[in-house]
Amino acid sequence: MIKRLVLDVLIPIKGPSIVDIAENLSRVKGVNAVNITVKEVDVETQNIIVVIEGENIDFGETRVLIEELGGVIHSVDQVVAGKKIVEVPREIYEEL
Repeated sequence: MIKRLVLDVLIPIKGPSIVDIAENLSRVKGVNAVNITVKEVDVETQNIIVVIEGENIDFGETRVLIEELGGVIHSVDQVVAGKKIVEVPREIYEEL
């Protein structure tokens, strides 16, 4: 049961807005909340960090939707699964 995904995603500047992406992702099975932060903007692309939380998030559907919206998952930076969300201790996170 996936409860949180943190994805590094590349999207085209001329593609959908991060508002549209967030609204679409919020409709994926199991998703309760979506947070998108712009990490970097280039001439043709934006690098965004997508944080998704919920109950039993469908990663396959999430990936397909991002691709349909013109995005590419650059990396999966965090996955939390199980009965509860386990936070990374701040000391460890700061070392990363």
